[in-house]
Amino acid sequence: MARIDAFLKLGTQQGCSDIHLAVGVPPMLRLHGDLVPIKFRDLRDAELESYITEILTQNQTDHFARGHDLDFSYISADGGRFRVNVFRKDTGVGATFRAIPAEVPTLESLRLPAIITKLCDYHQGMILVTGSTGTGKSTTLAAMIDLLNRSRKLNVISLEDPIEFVHRSKQCQVIQRELGTHIPSFAEGVRAAMREDPDVILVGELRDADTIRMAMTAAETGHLVLGTLHTTSAVKTIDRMIDALPAEEREQTKSFLSQSLLAVITQLLVKSHDGRSRRAICEIMVMTKAIGKLIMTDQTHQLPSQLQTGKDFGMQMFDQALFAAVQAREIDPDDAYAYATEKRLLQKFVTDTTMISKLDAPPPAPPAPPA
Repeated sequence: MARIDAFLKLGTQQGCSDIHLAVGVPPMLRLHGDLVPIKFRDLRDAELESYITEILTQNQTDHFARGHDLDFSYISADGGRFRVNVFRKDTGVGATFRAIPAEVPTLESLRLPAIITKLCDYHQGMILVTGSTGTGKSTTLAAMIDLLNRSRKLNVISLEDPIEFVHRSKQCQVIQRELGTHIPSFAEGVRAAMREDPDVILVGELRDADTIRMAMTAAETGHLVLGTLHTTSAVKTIDRMIDALPAEEREQTKSFLSQSLLAVITQLLVKSHDGRSRRAICEIMVMTKAIGKLIMTDQTHQLPSQLQTGKDFGMQMFDQALFAAVQAREIDPDDAYAYATEKRLLQKFVTDTTMISKLDAPPPAPPAPPA
């Protein structure tokens, strides 16, 4: 048993989402969004490096020695599965272990909006799940793949960095391929997948122009493509897709988005009302003719108004979702207030009134013009 497994076991027993190990501080756990140190001495450089080296392959050790970060999955002695990032910083090495639940969650257990279930009925097009790091994008995608796996007879090819949730083939054949282990890049993975009779292709991250271009081609040629971007709203997602490709491809990209993009699901993780867990809150944009026209005419700044009035299509803004969840006593009102854009909607629910700062007050009236 690797010595690092003791920290991982402690973290999973506490129900944390991440275990952080870094030189100069004790091990820390991410519990319901907060970083909490465990009762242990500050880790020393040689000590922590020896812990990490115990779980690396020779190729990984050589790669890390050449100054590169590492991303890989790890299974501890007691069967716990983790997504790992190992890095160097000014005081020495560091590592972050993301705990991956043994069971793939369902969309119902995540309490995600019903429209996400309906989106899984499509046979072609692109669905993007976006949000900043650590907002549950991989978990939502895993739940979507699980729904397909239980309900349809498809060939699903999942390209990941690294493999997180492990899917056992049920109704579907689910093929999981890992960046750096099975494929050299996401773009090459999509290119190969299109020769493997896929119905659904999951792209772990649309991180460069080649990957975006290949994913668009796959969606246009009769496949359902699921992907992620590190964007924090529907507007930023559309703009990022357009700006990622060369200027001469701009019109083609806008045409693709208006015709083949099915939806953008953007996530936040907000503390539950009892503070014992976190829940995904979603902004959702579903493609309509009106939204397609705004994209084609470079009026993406008007997309929020479409989301705000698109409830019948399953659309919602973050503020609408936060307000509804607070009213239903599903999330912590103070945490919701911190994430809200239009904070006055949530002021009456806030329990920590010190959060309501002068910044949230209406601006002073302008001075009267001189006589």
